[in-house]
Amino acid sequence: MNRTLIYDLPTRIFHLLFACLFTGAFLVAKTIDDENPLFSYHMLSGLLLAFLVILRLIWGIFGAKYARFSSFAIHPVELFNYLKGILGGSKRTWPGHNPASSWAALFMFTFALGLAVTGFLMTTGQKERFEDAHEFLANGFLVTTLMHVSGVVLHMICHKDGLAMSMVHGKKKTLPLTEPGNTHYVVSIIFILLISIFSAGMIRNYNENEGSLTFLGNRMKLDQQGLSK
Repeated sequence: MNRTLIYDLPTRIFHLLFACLFTGAFLVAKTIDDENPLFSYHMLSGLLLAFLVILRLIWGIFGAKYARFSSFAIHPVELFNYLKGILGGSKRTWPGHNPASSWAALFMFTFALGLAVTGFLMTTGQKERFEDAHEFLANGFLVTTLMHVSGVVLHMICHKDGLAMSMVHGKKKTLPLTEPGNTHYVVSIIFILLISIFSAGMIRNYNENEGSLTFLGNRMKLDQQGLSK
């Protein structure tokens, strides 16, 4: 099977870190009480996740062809036809994101940013006010993720094209008129540097003994007991 490079390295790095951070944050939230000092890592992961999404949004506007949102198949009719085609045995594929993965990505980006905002607001002494919204967004994120993974599995059963590995090596089945992508090593290095700088800043401003983080000029108590300036 001939394959063409579709997903550039910055997109693949984002995908891996995005999945790891959400999984880690979700597991901490579900297994550790929010009064436990270790719960701080849930919120630190959430902040880093939001920073990743911001970088991805920028790359989605100014980046490579198949990373740009303009290449996403988001018309509702396309989604309906794609789902109907999967169930009906259609063999049509897309060079970049298919309609289901396009919608899943947009929903997950939205949920991630919403979780970061509501999580931050919960540290301002308004935990009860925003807790339900935060939990709703987390459950929405989880459901979307499970549907996305299920969709990938169903797609591979239908098309037998190894779609899941495309976010590892970046290559997909070559289709007519498919334009080869570019790895974008320089952007990848900048991407990693920005993530490293942001992470180092959080580590430097995080007080493990107090369970607090100085962020945007505010001292956040990550055990959710409030925020002081």
